[in-house]
Amino acid sequence: MTMTLLRDVDVRHLAALQAVAREGSFGRAAAALGFSQAAVSQQVAALEKAVGMALFDRPGGPRPARLTPAGALLLEHAQAVLDQLATAQRQLEDLRAGVGGRLRVGTFQSVSVKLLPRIVADLRREAPGVDIELHQSDDNPELLTGVASDDFDLSFVLGPVRDPGIEAADLCTDPFVAVVAAEDCPVASGPYPLRLLDNAACIGQDVDDACQRLVDTGLRGAGVAVRYVFRSNDNSAVQAMVAARMGVSIMPLLAVDLDDPTVHVHPLRPSIPPRRVCLARRRGRTLPAVADRFAALAVQHSAAVAAEHLAYERREQVDVSR
Repeated sequence: MTMTLLRDVDVRHLAALQAVAREGSFGRAAAALGFSQAAVSQQVAALEKAVGMALFDRPGGPRPARLTPAGALLLEHAQAVLDQLATAQRQLEDLRAGVGGRLRVGTFQSVSVKLLPRIVADLRREAPGVDIELHQSDDNPELLTGVASDDFDLSFVLGPVRDPGIEAADLCTDPFVAVVAAEDCPVASGPYPLRLLDNAACIGQDVDDACQRLVDTGLRGAGVAVRYVFRSNDNSAVQAMVAARMGVSIMPLLAVDLDDPTVHVHPLRPSIPPRRVCLARRRGRTLPAVADRFAALAVQHSAAVAAEHLAYERREQVDVSR
């Protein structure tokens, strides 16, 4: 006899099989499951009909019901199914609570250094069971494509974002600053005049970098022409070359190591419009609950970074309205 009817087997049938095998009696199995004995008998009978063989020997009286060979074989599979369902239930509960599941996040270099570690550290403490995957790229269009294609649940990007299919929440503005070798800096404190960069040797990032395009646009707007003597998308390499007195660099403040004694860091006069750091997600897509917690932590720590930037600007005696 074929067993095509197994496709119609209900989880309750498997639970009844497991309970009777464990308890040795239909009555005790019914009590354990919270059903009537008649209901358990019906569930086992339905399972036996689907299988086409008896699953229990029923000796009657006080003697326990015992599995037949078919019952023992099916119980192995029933146990695996029920265990898998129990695992799925736990994982779904963790997913709903925001303490489980997987989160894929796109990021770029300066965020990876200054902002992302704080967020991840908090999330690891709160939800150690979450599987976090991070992908770094300094290509803003690549990060946006990752969001649009669902390769990333969330991504840090530079705004503004004009794709109507992507929601982008502003996290903070990131001002551009002058990074100058400590031995060469002509400014003791306060803003660094952009005019000092006219025809000067500068350290920059690759010409196709979104951040570099903002810098070059700002310099052109101020009528300043510079000579790039070294380019790198590695922020630490740029700062190291500045310290080596190769030239001056205009960098976003988030990308600068302010604790480096070999360089001086100054706001600009006139200023270059700051870049906007955003957190992007695909519009209309349902994300795991942990994504909302990640976003909340991103807002919280971005506010802390903004406060640090403001403290820096005040220390440099710059008018933040410029």
